Amino acid sequence: MKKYLMELIGTFLFVLVIALVVTQEVSAAPAAIWLTLGILVYAGAHISGSHFNPAVTLAVWMRGKISMNDALMYWVAQLVGAIVAALVAAWMTWITFVAAPAADMWVALVVEIIFTFMLAMVVLHTATTKSQSGNSYYWFAIGLTVMCGALAGGALSGGAFNPAVGLGPIIAAGGTSARWLYLVGPLVGGALAGLVFPILNGDEG
Repeated sequence: MKKYLMELIGTFLFVLVIALVVTQEVSAAPAAIWLTLGILVYAGAHISGSHFNPAVTLAVWMRGKISMNDALMYWVAQLVGAIVAALVAAWMTWITFVAAPAADMWVALVVEIIFTFMLAMVVLHTATTKSQSGNSYYWFAIGLTVMCGALAGGALSGGAFNPAVGLGPIIAAGGTSARWLYLVGPLVGGALAGLVFPILNGDEG
């Protein structure tokens, strides 16, 4: 139960920070998002693995590091945390935060796939391999990956790279626009990472 609660709390805090810095047009938004994710990953890794992202959970499940039951419960906790965060942010600011693509929908889809793949690969390589066991930098690498994705592709796709970040606020706002984009794109990216990882790391159990 503790690990599910950690996923809910961590996703809530992560999405809340995203919603607040984006709606208030904070100039250092990517850095704030990076630091928030890094801190939360470092804080909760020993409890739940600190996924805070259904696409990462998918990749870790494909890696064989969590059960299907845990994966499903993580997805529920992450989505609930994101929805509540979006509602709280809207109450605080009177502004509704919803990720939205600025580019052609197919371009946005490819951006979501590529940078979610990048994020999931970094998670798998820094936080689930025997050779990297006990390292102290995984949180930094994971958070920094999200910042790179936000800077490179955020203006094109909305920069979710996470079904909770993309879908949670849309559900909270009662909208339907781009739901499929923020579900399909990140999950495909996470699945690709789960498929590529064993090719690169055949000796890892």
